[in-house]
Amino acid sequence: MSEALNISSSPHVRDRWTTPYIMRVVLLSLMPATCVGIISYGWQAFAIVALAVVSAVLTEWVFNKIVHKPNTIWDGSAAVTGLLLALSLGPRTPLYLPVIGSVFAIAVVKGCFGGLGKNFINPALAARCFLLISFANAMSISPILDATSSATPMGVLRMNGTVDITRMFLGTADGVIGSSILALLIGGLVLWSMDIIHGQICFSVLGGFTLFIALFGGQGFDIKFLLAHLCGGGVVMGAFFMATDYVTSPVSRLGQFIYGCLIGVLGGVFRLYGNTADSFSYAIIIGNVCTPLIDTYIVQKPLAYRKIGKTRPVKREPFRIPKPVIALTLIAAIAGVALSGVYSMTKGTIDLQELQKKTAAYKEVCPEAETFELVDAAEELIAKQDEKASPKINEFYVGKTADGQVAGYAASVTAKGFGGDVTMALGLTPDGAVRKIAFTELNETAGLGMEADKAPFKDQFTGRAGELNLIKGTASGEQEISALTGATVTSTAVVNGVNAGLAFCEEATKGGN
Repeated sequence: MSEALNISSSPHVRDRWTTPYIMRVVLLSLMPATCVGIISYGWQAFAIVALAVVSAVLTEWVFNKIVHKPNTIWDGSAAVTGLLLALSLGPRTPLYLPVIGSVFAIAVVKGCFGGLGKNFINPALAARCFLLISFANAMSISPILDATSSATPMGVLRMNGTVDITRMFLGTADGVIGSSILALLIGGLVLWSMDIIHGQICFSVLGGFTLFIALFGGQGFDIKFLLAHLCGGGVVMGAFFMATDYVTSPVSRLGQFIYGCLIGVLGGVFRLYGNTADSFSYAIIIGNVCTPLIDTYIVQKPLAYRKIGKTRPVKREPFRIPKPVIALTLIAAIAGVALSGVYSMTKGTIDLQELQKKTAAYKEVCPEAETFELVDAAEELIAKQDEKASPKINEFYVGKTADGQVAGYAASVTAKGFGGDVTMALGLTPDGAVRKIAFTELNETAGLGMEADKAPFKDQFTGRAGELNLIKGTASGEQEISALTGATVTSTAVVNGVNAGLAFCEEATKGGN
């Protein structure tokens, strides 16, 4: 016979997902959080990640050599352990700690219990708890308080302080390297959509934790309070990447749900009543230890099982939305929330920068003024303008000296140019003549329209009052302005803007100041 037959015991089901494949997908799903952590915290964070991963892989190789076991570093499990440990450490952790933690995780927790698939607790979490207990001071996020360091968000929350939820969500607050909730959610939802992790575990962890905090946290279902607790203390990382470990989690779906709820409730207990706010790791470790007990009493129904004398009724499967579609929708929603959060977080800074830019421009065109104040009549005239008018007065201020005397006026005027809006700061003397113009927005053609921002053209307006006329060629009259060669549209926009500013100033200051 040319065809060989293999005899093996059941089950005979095979899956295309091998251990190396799953570990590589997990590594890729952790890359967003890793990149955000390194970008946020710099080279120190990169060094911690590199040392933890290299130490874990090297320890597994050395341990296998010592005990004469096959080399297993290529399955990726050691790299995942090292990376998870690194992401759970602070960015200012001493560099010897990720090395010690990785050696403990691989050699003691994993290797001494028989290797991959035989450890009874998660190696990365066990290493983190070992470091927290043995090196408590060094494991502090900010071991030395100085002018630039601050308490972690969880520490602030524990002291009933207020935290910036947006920064916690994005991963820019002071926390562990892998603290970006946005990046962790993206990676975790991808794993869930691919059926690599079990939704019964991660979602029951989050649900159990949230419900316990809401019931016993003292602030009820306050959404900001709940989000602050969810976004800190390693809850999301633990739910998606730690608690879902195949080896240390139950087999049955009901068992996974109970296991997840147990971790969530214990995490809430430790968060509210424990000595430290960042103690979610201990909840998962206790859940790992309870896994054999759960599997003993909650047994998965065997494949194709049915009671004697009964046949399984044939029923049509209900319509279900594919998990990848749900995951992509959630990721898109999370990204949208994150973008709006970034905008709200930076809006104040952007507005301040814009105000500083405008103030500098007004100071340039009206240098004698110490302060700029609004003119009530001008505000009423601005409000009556057509929104689509060109030219259009944006702002109008009276500049005053330190002793309260009028030093001049400053206006912001926008007119339609060749390449877009031309916005200028127009400085006027107390008697309504042009002192100087400065552009705050000029997107005209390089070498042609952009010549408007140079002295030969701008200086023509100094000292002029009344309505100005644009001419081609050399100006000879008091009210004439020479147009730029090849940039008539830009020249027209500037002259129209200055004329609008002069007319507005005359109307707004009729009653004096």
